[in-house]
Amino acid sequence: MRMAVCGAVVAASLCLTAAARADIYLYRDADGVLHFTNAPSDGKSRLAIKEHPLPPAPRMLVRSHGFLYSSIFRAPIPTPMPTSYDSLIREIAARNNVEYALVKAVIKAESDFDRLAVSPKGALGLMQLMPQTAAAHQVRNVFLPRDNIEGGCRHLRMLLDRYEGNLTLAVAAYNAGTQRVEEAGGVPPIQETREYVARVLSYRVAYLRETTGVFEVRR
Repeated sequence: MRMAVCGAVVAASLCLTAAARADIYLYRDADGVLHFTNAPSDGKSRLAIKEHPLPPAPRMLVRSHGFLYSSIFRAPIPTPMPTSYDSLIREIAARNNVEYALVKAVIKAESDFDRLAVSPKGALGLMQLMPQTAAAHQVRNVFLPRDNIEGGCRHLRMLLDRYEGNLTLAVAAYNAGTQRVEEAGGVPPIQETREYVARVLSYRVAYLRETTGVFEVRR
């Protein structure tokens, strides 16, 4: 079973456009488990994904996201709930200069705080990292909360830098990838992505309230 799962993850990763900033290698350890890395340490690793450097992000034609804000404010903002990961999220988010509320919102939307979550597309762990994304950010164990959140925060930081701090575009790219965001000149016209962005930003409002202690916002 372990070998079948590893093989499926490898196949899924190779079918996707690499978002990594380095070549991705894979190797099999003494127990027969496949690992991804961007820093091979011996001659047993083989190239799995060849780096294609990302061009600079084009200037975004950020259209009015009326659908987005109507989606956020049409439904009640969820009540923020504490989790066993909150202190870890705060620590790692602060180290990567990413907002705590945003990171927690992404985790809520991606896995609902299930550290062992695996999506049909092969995304793994709390922040649902694809294997090549995890390797790009040097995540050693995607099912270990600290490693997964570290990789997710690094990826969010990269996207926020790419889109000059634009939360909407960064969240859209976390879901759909940079290529689709840049081809669309903003949030791509994909229902899943639009719903995802609205959901994450709605959760973010809830977790901002948790952080500030303000639980009523006038609209």
